[in-house]
Formats: sequence, structure tokens, C-alpha cells
Amino acid sequence: MAEAARSLFTFREYLEVEAASPIRHEFLDGVVYAMAGGSPEHAGIAANLIRLLGNALETRPCRVFTADLRIRCLESGLATYPDLSVVCGRVQLDPEDARGHTAVNPVLLVEVLSPSTEAYDRGDKLAHYKRIPSVREVALVAHDDRRVDLWRRTTSGWTQLVFREGDSVELESVGCSVAVLDVYFDPLSG
Repeated sequence: MAEAARSLFTFREYLEVEAASPIRHEFLDGVVYAMAGGSPEHAGIAANLIRLLGNALETRPCRVFTADLRIRCLESGLATYPDLSVVCGRVQLDPEDARGHTAVNPVLLVEVLSPSTEAYDRGDKLAHYKRIPSVREVALVAHDDRRVDLWRRTTSGWTQLVFREGDSVELESVGCSVAVLDVYFDPLSG
């Protein structure tokens, strides 16, 4: 007789599923969600940001990570793979992850939006990111416009800044800036 499908997992059970899976999954409230791959445009924008921030931070005690690094919000339990994360100082690992593949102290998180995830990234996921004590900024990079929405933690809460073509995104959390045009640069376009 076939075993019934499980509907809820502990975080440690999720980690076991994730370690054996060829695709990435997000985890929240005991539920494991498969994550879809991105378009060439999405991947190109993420690669530009990784290069730009990596170059800008090469002399600072900060490191840029790709979407291969899992980030967890300990307060809410969300475990996910932002398109880009930056940790300054030492990487603090989730004590529940025996393999040490989950960081809990990013200062900057970046999501390149896509049509299928934009509402989630701008809503619930952003709310989870804001609950990570170390996070100082969250950048949401548009897929259909040259626009970066930057959420910055201030002493009185969170403020939203919008940067468009011709602007430079000032990232106070890591002490550098990137030009919006450079974020969207595509050497293959006409």
C-alpha cells in the first residue's frame, strides 16, 4: 500500500528533502514549496548585480552570495533563496542546519521580480525579510521596467526609496552605490 503524501514537515525534515532534491524549495509553516527557475532576463539582471556588488565590496568585510545560499528568518521560520544576499562580518549559520548551508544574518537582500512571483516578493516575502534583525535593506528589482525599489530600515521603521533609469541606488547597508543602467545592462541587445 502506498504511503500517504505528507503535508507538514519540520525544518530539519525540510533540510533532508532539500539536500536530496535537484530543485530548490522554500519552507514556511511546515510546508515545502518548489521554486521555479528564472528567465534569461532575470538571470542576467541577477548576474549584473552580483558582479557590480562583488566589485564594489571587494575591499570591505562583506561578501555577496548568489541564490545558492539559503537564508532563514528565525522569527517567522521562512527559509528561502533570495537572488542575492550580502553578509558583512562573519556568516552566522542556522543552528538547526547541521550541514551549515543556511545563513541567518544578511544585511542586504535582493529579489529580481518576475511576473509569477512579484506580488509575493512585494508582499509576504518582503514582510518576512523585514523581520530578520540584521537586514538593513531589501532591494526589489523590476523585471518589466528599469526600476529598483529599495526598502531601508530606519530608527522609526522602514522607508521605501524608488530609483529609476539615470539614478544610482545608494546602498547604505554596504556603503556603495550601483547605477540603475548598469543593473539592466545587456551586451547582447541590439
